[in-house]
This record gives sequence, C-alpha cells and structure tokens, in this order.
Amino acid sequence: MSSSEPAALSDPVDPFSPFRLDGRVAVVTGASSGLGARFARVLHAAGADVVVAARRVERLEELAASLGGTRVTVVAADVSVDADCERLVATAVEAGGGRLDVLVNNAGIGETVRAEDESIDRFRQVVDVNLSALFLLSQLAGRHMIEARKGSIVNIASILGLVGSSPLKQASYCASKGGVVNLTRELGAQWARKGVRVNALAPGWFPSEMTAEMWADESGQNFVTTHCPMGRGGREDELDGALLFLASDASSYVTGHTLAVDGGWIAR
Repeated sequence: MSSSEPAALSDPVDPFSPFRLDGRVAVVTGASSGLGARFARVLHAAGADVVVAARRVERLEELAASLGGTRVTVVAADVSVDADCERLVATAVEAGGGRLDVLVNNAGIGETVRAEDESIDRFRQVVDVNLSALFLLSQLAGRHMIEARKGSIVNIASILGLVGSSPLKQASYCASKGGVVNLTRELGAQWARKGVRVNALAPGWFPSEMTAEMWADESGQNFVTTHCPMGRGGREDELDGALLFLASDASSYVTGHTLAVDGGWIAR
C-alpha cells in the first residue's frame, strides 16, 4: 500500500494519461524491420521523439519518412561495435537537448542449430549482440538517466529466456536471452533508488525476420498452433500495450520484471 495520501473521491481519473510519452526521447535498436520498426511507431504515436538505430540505414529512412519525418532521428549503428553504441547514445542525448528517457534494447540475432554443431565463435557472437551490447547500451543510457533521476529501459528478451526451445535447437539464443532476463532483474534492483526502471518484454512466437523460415514452413506453423494454449502465433500489434506499459509512467512502480506476451506458452 502506498504511504502517500489517497486521492480525493472527487479528483478526476484519466487512466490513459500515464501511457503518454509526449516530449520524451526514446531510442529503439534493431528498428529497421519487424518488431523493432513497430516499437518505434508505437512510441512515436504515443508522443515520443524517437531515435531509430540499425545497420540498414535505408530502411530506417523509409521508416522515418512513413512517420512524417518529424520527431525521428536516424542513426546507422551496429550494436556489436562499442563505438557505434557510444555514438548512438551521444546522438540521442544531443537530439533530445540533453535528455534520454526511454531505451528499447531490441537488436538481436539467432539461428537454429544443434548444440553439438554450433561453433564457439557463433555462440560468442550471439551472446555479444544479444547480451553484451544490451548491457553496454543500458550502461551508457543509464548514466544519463541516473543523472536525471528518471528513465525507463525496456529489454526485449524472449520466452526462450524463460523456457527451453527444444525441439528447436537454439542453445546460444536461449543462453543469451536467459542472461537478458536476469540482467534485467539486477539492473532493475541496482538502479531502482536512482529513478531508473529496467524491465523486459518477452515475446512468444511472433512473425519476424528471425522467425520467417519457421512461419514459411507448415511444420513450424503446426508447432506453434499445437503447443500454444491460444492455438496461434501473436500479431505484432499485440505487443503495443505491453511495450507502452513498460516504457511509460503507467509502470512507475514496476522494475526488474519480465512481462511475457506469449499466448500462454510458458503457462503450459
């Protein structure tokens, strides 16, 4: 129970106001396609100035144009390159006039390969992009947020950071996303008293570039529809509310949490 005084019964209630991001600066990595592009659109629609980052700058420019070219900053960046991460955060802070309010760590890679056949170099690469780069970006953005005593970091994890992927073979991806889940807990706990919230969004099976081969294959589709309690994969718009909740003041008393949006997958 809150220690603050309760609101008077006559006070107006606007349950939608906390979800607004007007005047705030939000960074989205991996924004050139799929869920990342959708995340940028949602934050922009909620009023944020968005800084979109990815390696494929031409796709980012198309995204910016589709948003009307206003309140959008395009940054070509490879999150596996430390200097690119540093430049991305510096550009966002400059574009925001010294502020950085929201970071969505969405960039990630993965593939299906048997653990006994996956090279250690590939394993390290997946962990580097999905976990190490996420930590660096969180650290770089977190320093600005700590100074401002306010900010929200949303890490895009996966249900495969909460459960195994078998019969699909994705050891490096599962390991990296499991790391994201526990790193989210730790950063959320460390920075809670400094005004910075760190949470994770764990999507279930959604169509994306990473899952394109599975959705194109009938057996892959059957795998999802058979084992998902809701009997289907997710639509990209079904992540909108969860993203806005974690990014905005609507979740002002939530940190270190991983929110699964998975049609009941991990409840089985």
